[in-house]
Amino acid sequence: MPTSLFPILLTTHIVLAASLFLPSILLPFALRVRRATLDSEHPGVRALLWMQANGTVVIGAGLALTGIAMVLVLGPQFFSQPWLLVALTIYVANLVIAFFVQRPNLRRLVGVTAAWDDEVWRARARRQRYVSYAMAGLVGTIAFLMSTKPSLW
Repeated sequence: MPTSLFPILLTTHIVLAASLFLPSILLPFALRVRRATLDSEHPGVRALLWMQANGTVVIGAGLALTGIAMVLVLGPQFFSQPWLLVALTIYVANLVIAFFVQRPNLRRLVGVTAAWDDEVWRARARRQRYVSYAMAGLVGTIAFLMSTKPSLW
């Protein structure tokens, strides 16, 4: 595979990665007591809900394909860049958190019409926001590693 495709692959990969994580990171902040239903009036919330429910398989497949293609373009050079291996490990950890922690818990919160004084629902939504903070921190760490490309060892 020609190395001239690498910038296109990288850009596509980054856009797909952001598209995959954005719903998991942003939805807990959109879940307020009055907007916690699937028939939300806000188009941004509806788009995030649609991406969370329908887009993850397609986006994930595209992400895997572009990631494999980038590894093929980089070849053995991939393993000589420790920051890239660390970023990939953090990325996998973030995917696990998004798929096995954030997504199931969001499904329990979305669609529940909670009263303004429902403390159980509010506590669950608050916990999901904390998970979102952690996921955003991991994404930020990956961005830091990508921009600085430190020599880790």
